[in-house]
Amino acid sequence: MNIKDYIHTVSDRFIKYAKIDTEADPNSTTFPSSMKQKDLGKVLVQELLDIGVSDAEMDEWGYVYATIPANSSKDIPTICFCAHMDTAPDCSGKDVKPILHKNYDGNPITLPDDNSQVITTDKHPYLKEKIGDDLITASGLTLLGADDKAGVACIMDFTNFMMNNPGFEHGKIRVLFTPDEEIGRGVDHIDMERLNADYGYTLDGGVLGSIEDESFSADAVEIIIHGISAHPGYAKNKLVHSIKVASDFIDELPKDSWSPETTSHREGFVHPTSIDGALEKTTVKFIIRDHITSKLAEYEERLKGILDTVVAKYPGVTCEFKITEQYRNMKEVIKEVPFVTDNAIDAMKRAGVEPRPVIIRGGTDGSRLSFMGLPCPNLFTGEMGIHSKHEYVSVQDMQKAVQTMAHLTQIWEENA
Repeated sequence: MNIKDYIHTVSDRFIKYAKIDTEADPNSTTFPSSMKQKDLGKVLVQELLDIGVSDAEMDEWGYVYATIPANSSKDIPTICFCAHMDTAPDCSGKDVKPILHKNYDGNPITLPDDNSQVITTDKHPYLKEKIGDDLITASGLTLLGADDKAGVACIMDFTNFMMNNPGFEHGKIRVLFTPDEEIGRGVDHIDMERLNADYGYTLDGGVLGSIEDESFSADAVEIIIHGISAHPGYAKNKLVHSIKVASDFIDELPKDSWSPETTSHREGFVHPTSIDGALEKTTVKFIIRDHITSKLAEYEERLKGILDTVVAKYPGVTCEFKITEQYRNMKEVIKEVPFVTDNAIDAMKRAGVEPRPVIIRGGTDGSRLSFMGLPCPNLFTGEMGIHSKHEYVSVQDMQKAVQTMAHLTQIWEENA
């Protein structure tokens, strides 16, 4: 069967998966961070087995592995398609009610469970390109979970097509579903030998045709400020409140640059993500981002300089400055194997999709996987308005992602 004639299952699969609560918990010390992520993993394993993927399994950490066996006699690199099962903790993922809006007409979409939540083309310009498509939204009280259950559904629909069309020649394909991507732990316990793939693609991108092979490089910084405690009734000229020192420090950060709200495109930023304090000790956590890895050290040195200058104003106050590497720009790896991206671009063209190479102002599992030996660009799924109650996805975008994956496997087989 030609992929163009295939009757897609991606919409029904996505709606089913979206109803399963898989919200990650950044405060948890377990892995996965929320055991309910395994609820979706169990569903996926059973569906894969039902499709005919005989080795589908979920390990103790919640990773789902499966193989679409090769049906070509050529020596073809093993390709992995990967998506994450968890949803972001930024917005509730409990009791999601997916709603299918057929033949979107361009008018505002008022979400029924909270009429103050209205999705418009003014706030979401990409919707102007989706007039005539079938859209899926949540009901107004939760996020939708298209990030990244759209990717999960695309891979599952693709697997269904491949297992039911043995004449569609391809090499061995590995399927991987991960937990906890949204809190930066998505590949912490992955078994690369078990995965056993040569190249990969995450399905976690946005607009139709987007392909991302360049991400931020990322560090985390934890700053601990130690104040001086004293009884508040007898504190004059003795007490130095760590929260007030931290507030002074935060106030010294640039107001018109160097932050997410003042940067775009290739500009990096320094972003305080949390503050937790009391009189004697306050902890401030930052994320540091730039596409040029060497700039992270520059940003950290500058941030440390601001901190030291502020702390010096308060005799007796001390501070700690801790840096943790998070991930690096996948381009540093993928530039050595440009054909991985080129093949995906060619596959989009075969699927009738105009490629849109873009850079990621963030990271994916693919960022870390690339440095673990699996060069891994990111492909579109149509997920938009992510991490919010306005999240939506186009059914037609998901179908095109499935078609792109099918053509991509053919291209790898033809080029072998």
